[in-house]
Formats: sequence, C-alpha cells, structure tokens
Amino acid sequence: MAKEFKITSLRLADLEKELNYLKTTREREVAAMIAEARSYGDLSENSEYDAAKNEQAKLYGRIAEIEDVLSHAVIIEDENEYKVEVAAPGMTKEDFKVHINEDNELIVTMEKKAEQKEEDKKKGTYLRREFSYTKFQQSLLLPDNVVREKIAAKVENGVMTIEIPKKKETEAAVAARQIEVR
Repeated sequence: MAKEFKITSLRLADLEKELNYLKTTREREVAAMIAEARSYGDLSENSEYDAAKNEQAKLYGRIAEIEDVLSHAVIIEDENEYKVEVAAPGMTKEDFKVHINEDNELIVTMEKKAEQKEEDKKKGTYLRREFSYTKFQQSLLLPDNVVREKIAAKVENGVMTIEIPKKKETEAAVAARQIEVR
C-alpha cells in the first residue's frame, strides 16, 4: 500500500512555508552556530560544537519529515467541506469512536478485539485458542473555518469517511459592518 498523508490545503501551505524557512533562514543560522563553535578550537571537548551539530541533526530530521509528508500528501477538500478517509478493512462502525477534544482536535480511535477457540466438547479443554487485538488513534487539528456541530462520520466497504463542513463565506461577511463615528 502506498503511503499517503491526507491534509488540507491550509496545512499544505503551512508545511511549505515551514520548509522554506528551515532550508533558508534556519539552515544559515545553524551553519553560523557551527562556524562560531569551531572558532573556539579543540572540537573534541567543545560543548558548543556538539550542541550546534545536534541542532543541525534536528533541523535536517525535520526537513526530511516535511519533505516526506509533502511528497505523499493527498488533499481532500472542496469549497464546501474537508474529507478524511481512514482505511479499516473488516471493521464496523461499532469499532470506531470519533470526538473533538478541548484543543479543537478531531480524534479518531479504532479498537477491535477478537477471540477464536476450538474446544474438545468431550474433555472440556481447548484444542486451539487465538486472541487478536488492534488499536489505532489519529488526531487532526481542525481549522477555524469548520462547522463543528455538523461533522459526520460513516463506515462503508472498509473505509471510514469523516465529512467536515466548512463555514460559508457569507457567515463571516455578515459580521463585518461600518461603525458610525459620532
């Protein structure tokens, strides 16, 4: 299965902006930190150099992480709604819990427990007994332009789809008005 990151166009723009900052401004800052630390002399006992190299490793790790997300991003959005899809073969709607927490995150949790057993009816013992347990949790930060009360989820053919309606542009425009100065 190909790796996919389903994100909104707003999140995509944020990641591209962060990547640009990291590859330009932040990379120059870290290079300057390393150059300054080198100027202190012996690198074998130079804590500033170690700290700068650790910062460089974190920087390149974050750049690689963002590039990976961007190269596998799937944006499911139109003018009316966002959509989130979670592949869940063999799962039913009873296996899912979806809620929004106090930090405005949509939390999707899937949990399935199964037990299979074959018993010897005469002796009352097990011939074979198997247990299976699966758990998955994903959290997504919701943008400010969604109607939280109308978010809906459904499971069909092994795919959970969550529809997140957007607020209409006119709702925001109604709040704007001219104030008369007296």
